Amino acid sequence: MSQPMSNDAPQKPRIVILISGSGSNMVAIADAVKSGDIDAEVVAVISNRPDAAGLQKARDRDIETAVLNHKEYDSREAFDVSLMRMIDDYEPDLVVLAGFMRILTPDFTRRYHGRMLNIHPSLLPKYQGLHTHQRALDAGDSEHGVTVHFVTEELDGGPTAIQAVVPVYDGDDAATLQKRVQIQEHVIYPIAVKWFVEGRLNMHGNEARLDGTPLPEHGLQLKS
Repeated sequence: MSQPMSNDAPQKPRIVILISGSGSNMVAIADAVKSGDIDAEVVAVISNRPDAAGLQKARDRDIETAVLNHKEYDSREAFDVSLMRMIDDYEPDLVVLAGFMRILTPDFTRRYHGRMLNIHPSLLPKYQGLHTHQRALDAGDSEHGVTVHFVTEELDGGPTAIQAVVPVYDGDDAATLQKRVQIQEHVIYPIAVKWFVEGRLNMHGNEARLDGTPLPEHGLQLKS
């Protein structure tokens, strides 16, 4: 975590949040910080899309925002280099991917190894990638959910910290299932961030640990 800047109170852990859209998970985390439930500071919200609705939500909460438009770059590598420079200017202790719809290069994931979290709308390792709700329905699953995990070079493959499990009901479609999952997203992401900034959650090798104890493959699992 960040070192004290002076003889006064230590600086709070610094969080940078990356978004591409509505920023609903960013809001859940920012509001938990504002209420004092998470003892940290959201120092910036960065988006790769200038029209991301979450940017205004961040500004409404007096959080600094920045935009780095991926369409202005010729390659994924060039964009990621610029993004790393932008992130590093804020000296974060934790980078949070909150609906950031970019596949990250290996150099990027290695730079923030052990201090970058992502949220994925499935019970990983099931349904990596896109269209997770429809895939769960097509498979006839009775349960679905959401996962917070550390980010590694493997897409949606880093060690899991926490999952929330929701039931799949007869008559569900992708939209109704998504709404049920999103409610739980806003519950478990602030929990994982809180654990991390308190020093309780860390990544050791290829496993997530909570209070020094290795978590199971599915992390701590909550059922609704």
